[in-house]
Amino acid sequence: MKQSDILIRPYVTEKTLNLLSGTPTQKFRDGNKIEFIVHRQASKSDVKAAFEERFEVKVEHVWTKIQKDGKHAIIKLADGYSAEDVGMRVGVF
Repeated sequence: MKQSDILIRPYVTEKTLNLLSGTPTQKFRDGNKIEFIVHRQASKSDVKAAFEERFEVKVEHVWTKIQKDGKHAIIKLADGYSAEDVGMRVGVF
């Protein structure tokens, strides 16, 4: 599988927008994350490598879950990188 096929599209809801920077009620501990729909066969390490290569950032952790609309990957960026910047580049805002 090519790395360009792994990341399908960003998943945007009100909750995922709150993950970008965190909210005051979450004390910003849950911030700096972005959620993508990814290829169903992609592993966490595949998602991490594809995301780092495509957006030129460092990924700290990847969580995945399978739902009716596909496989979702929540990607937490390392300190010094901003999920809001990545969101701006992919057109989330």
